[in-house]
Amino acid sequence: MPHHSYLEGIIMSGLTRRDFLKSTMAAGVAMTLAAPYSRVLGANNDIRLAVVGTGGQGSGHIRNFGKVPGVRIVAICDADRDHLGCHLENFKKNNQDVTGYTDVRKLLDDKNIDVISSATPNHWHSLVTVLACQAGKDIYIEKPASHEIWEGRKMVEAARKYNRIVQVGTQRRSSEAFRSAYEYIHQGNIGKILWVRGFCYKPRNSIGKVNGPQPIPESVDYNLWCGPADMVPLMRQRLHYDWHWVWNTGNGDIGNQGVHEMDEARWGLGQKGLPARVISIGGRFGYVDDAETANTQIVFLDYKPAPLIFEVRGLPRKKDDKAMDNYRTVRIGVVVQCENGYFAAGEGGGWIYDNDGNRIQQFAGGGGGGHYQNFIDAVRSRKVSDLNADVEVGHFSAALCHMGNISYRLGKNMPADEIKNTIGENVELMDSFNRMVEHLKANEVDLEKEQITMGPMLTMDTEKEQFVGEHSELANLLIKRNYREPFVVPDEV
Repeated sequence: MPHHSYLEGIIMSGLTRRDFLKSTMAAGVAMTLAAPYSRVLGANNDIRLAVVGTGGQGSGHIRNFGKVPGVRIVAICDADRDHLGCHLENFKKNNQDVTGYTDVRKLLDDKNIDVISSATPNHWHSLVTVLACQAGKDIYIEKPASHEIWEGRKMVEAARKYNRIVQVGTQRRSSEAFRSAYEYIHQGNIGKILWVRGFCYKPRNSIGKVNGPQPIPESVDYNLWCGPADMVPLMRQRLHYDWHWVWNTGNGDIGNQGVHEMDEARWGLGQKGLPARVISIGGRFGYVDDAETANTQIVFLDYKPAPLIFEVRGLPRKKDDKAMDNYRTVRIGVVVQCENGYFAAGEGGGWIYDNDGNRIQQFAGGGGGGHYQNFIDAVRSRKVSDLNADVEVGHFSAALCHMGNISYRLGKNMPADEIKNTIGENVELMDSFNRMVEHLKANEVDLEKEQITMGPMLTMDTEKEQFVGEHSELANLLIKRNYREPFVVPDEV
């Protein structure tokens, strides 16, 4: 039987050469539209990366991604022209050709960009992620994944719909120390888990108090900076960073530093979703300033069979001291209490102890410095399973912070004794509350004049990710913001 080329076979079957070319051109167009990039990335191709938001955290993205082999930073974006210009000048000095943008939407139209790294304020996280996915670009998004619960789920939906690789910046997920320690615990080596505590005891000073609207820095496009958030007058001394402590743009320290430890705590507990109930207690103590979020807070997340308790403290261990409190040596980290011992860990890893406090085994090195490399590896493999902190992992941990804040925001001020009566027989929550009261007294807070806020116990439908039952009508108003046109996270991503 004579051998024919593929083209000859097509022609012999009745197709003309013109028909064949038309059909292959159409197929090529279809393949291009379906391709995950504006170009196909092979193992030896540079990945062209853009950094969005170039302040403190974004500067770290520029530095860290610049060290990853095969990554080339080709663009940066910032609504503050001073931030933008400073970084562009540094690139120019190093003979790097980098394009600058103030509007991320224009950056996302750039076909010469494959991947986005974003370190914007929290209120931009969801929208920039959804837009990046829609533009066919993978994205490394800073923690917390979202600013509200609802928009976190939209991020997950966009990542799955457009087959994008989306990593959240909870770096400890790339820590071998934590991975090994939790494997040791989950194998039952120190018995079943009784509870997990997360701690964010980090000094936070007053942000000051102003007597009226402050001028927006001339270098800032305030419309773009606000984006999805309400474009309100600036009622604090600093635009940058102190947005963390205002509900319109931030989530308090539980959603800032604390989301790292919240993620570690949920990981240690072995829970993959949301708890059925949440309650929060706290307040802003020690000074009067323009911030809205709590600087002293307890969140009780009612997982079964073991709860997760989170504690935030921004004040020192006592008034006029610089040192911070700790719990079993942990200041910023987690304690996983099991039947026959516990794991206490901070940023550098930790130890397994027996219940008498004797060290059993060390798990050292908790930094998670390979998190950026892990993202790039997954970008190349196209496997979500290769990610250490996929967007849904980040969504659930951020949602725990949001759940706590929602209970807190719906709370009312109460005397300490009345709060104790409300806590009742919840031993672990009572332990946290008693220590909080002693901490506030050590900081000379008069709890008769400055009462603690007691939030309601809220019930969560963990499948629908909405509150149900008592207080749910008000609570559900806080799971999704009113977006400012045209910066809207769509219902259908």
